[in-house]
Parts: sequence; C-alpha cells; structure tokens
Amino acid sequence: MNQARLSVGLQGVAIAERATQQALAFARERKQGRATNAQAGTSPIIAHPDVKRMLLTMRALTRAARAICYTTAVSLDRAQRSGDEAARHAAHQRASLLTPVAKGFSTDIWIEVASLGVQVHGGMAMWRRQAPRSISAMPASPRSTRATNGIQAIDLVTRKLPLAGGATVKAYIGRAQAHGRRGSMPQPRRRSAGPACGLQDAVESLERATQWLLGNQHNDLDTALAGATPYLRLFALAAGGALLAEEALAAIRLGGDGADAAARTAVARFFAENVAVAAPGLERMVVEAADSVSNADAALE
Repeated sequence: MNQARLSVGLQGVAIAERATQQALAFARERKQGRATNAQAGTSPIIAHPDVKRMLLTMRALTRAARAICYTTAVSLDRAQRSGDEAARHAAHQRASLLTPVAKGFSTDIWIEVASLGVQVHGGMAMWRRQAPRSISAMPASPRSTRATNGIQAIDLVTRKLPLAGGATVKAYIGRAQAHGRRGSMPQPRRRSAGPACGLQDAVESLERATQWLLGNQHNDLDTALAGATPYLRLFALAAGGALLAEEALAAIRLGGDGADAAARTAVARFFAENVAVAAPGLERMVVEAADSVSNADAALE
C-alpha cells in the first residue's frame, strides 16, 4: 500500500514537472514589456521579476516534492533489501512516516504549480491556445492524481507520529535539523536572515508542532485532528527544504563545472526564503487555531 501511495505522489511530481517545463519554455520565447527602463525593445517575460518568482516557485515546489518522494522510495527499498534486520525495521518505520507526506504534498503542489503555469501563459484565455499540446503531454490524468489528502494528514498525525513512541519522527526531525545547521549555502550577499535561518525556523516549527501533537492527541483527539492538514504541509516544507539543502551541498562537494551546484543552490535558497517561511504560520494553525475550527458551526449553517 505504501508503494501504491508513493506512485500517486510521483504522478503529482510528473504533472508539476511537465507544467514547469512548459511554463519555462513559453516564458523564454514570449516577449512583452521591458524588464528594465534602459532596455530597448521588449523582453522575454522570464526577465520580469514577478514571472521569475512564479517560475522559481514552480521549480522549487516540484523539486521539493520529488526529493520527498525519492527519500521515501529509498526507505521502502531499504526496508525490503537491507541485510540487517534492525536496519530493515528502521527503514520501514521511516517509510511509513514519510509516505503520507510524499503522497499528500505532491498531489497538492501539482495543482498549485499548474495554476501558476496558467498564469505564466497569460491566464486561461491565453492558455487555451496551448491546451491541446499541454493536455496531450501530461503524463497522468489529473483527476486520478487528486488525492483525499485530509485522510493522509489524519494518518500521519494519528498513526505515524506515535511510531516507536515518537522516536521515528524525532529521529527524522533531528536529521533535518542537521541539514538546517549546515544549510549556509554560498550566496552573493550574506544576511543575518539567510537560507540557513529560514530552514532552521521551519524545522524548529515542525519540532514544536510535533511535540504538541504527540502530547495532545491522547487527551483531545479532535483538537489534534483540526491541525492535521496544516501539520502535513508544515512537515513537507521542513523536510523539503532540508532535502534541497542536502542536494545543494552534495552538488558543491562533487564539483564538476559548477553549473549544477549553482542551480541547486539557487533553488534551495529560494525555497528557504520564499516557501519555507510559511512554517511558523502553519505551526500556529496546528497548536492555536483548533478552536476556530471546532466552534465555528454557526458559519456553516
């Protein structure tokens, strides 16, 4: 079942990747306006900051989702193939923890990424001109890749966090914290609030929210469940940011022509400073906003 759920998550990654590829290709060839006042003639829209922000968001979300899915796949493989029984058990626990995050996050972000892709194409009217080519190129049916992710979030909170008395999730957060501390990637200008700071904040928010859920779900399950969906998103932002930082640091160590390291570093930095910064707000939703959900029946009548 974990493998089937991961497969659905990978379909989400595939749709997001295809939407990103198409948006990038269109943005490089479509010319409109001038990116700078000093420029003569029109600019490719990829040069405009707001379009660049959308494209970077698409790429960063897609790569984070892919990294989470691949990490989950590695854990599944090790759970089956490791020669050490204790290692197989630990890998199975880790895969069980990550599977709802991989499926839930990936099948949420492809919709966000595809929506941004429509915007890059100039809105729905302009996108319709590209629709036959875009639809035929999609690697999976979008309808089959839209999961009921509230169920994944509930599974994560009620069944996966308590694994091994909470030791599995605590060990995973500890590894993410290590990546956060090492996440000071090369950048043109050093600031006190750089990528490392943004990533550390996200992981710390995840740690506090996890401790709160582990301590409260036995006493007040409804309160814990009210925060399940934002918790899954918080988990994905912290895990995705840590994995992107790990990729960037690995590319730097490997060297090569430097282009891959520069690209991965740029994506990891953008994710930390523009996406993962939502983590503290999600933490507050988990630990403070349950009452606004539970006692809002009047708003639904």
